[in-house]
Amino acid sequence: MQDPLWNIERSLWLDGVDAWQAHLAPSCIMAFGPTGVLQDAQIIDSLAQAPRWVDVTMSDTTLIRPATDVAVLAYGARARRHGAEPYQALCTSTYVRRDGKWTIAQHQQTPV
Repeated sequence: MQDPLWNIERSLWLDGVDAWQAHLAPSCIMAFGPTGVLQDAQIIDSLAQAPRWVDVTMSDTTLIRPATDVAVLAYGARARRHGAEPYQALCTSTYVRRDGKWTIAQHQQTPV
């Protein structure tokens, strides 16, 4: 996991709404089993209400670049919040580079 995109991805798990606002692409879309499909401001509103993750471990990491300014990450996540059972999911994130900055355009989690 040497590519800097993995650092952004980890930050999105652990650093809360500020990290998302810093890296959210226009017209981002997210899909979560319990909450459904979210777009744009819905994403920030949802994250502002959610308890923060205190740890995440990513396994079976894969990164592909189908185009120069597009990257897709896929991985297994094991995360935990204070006082809660560990959460496990298969995840994908799609990043788009605009003006030299990587932003997240899509994120999906499938609990396992």
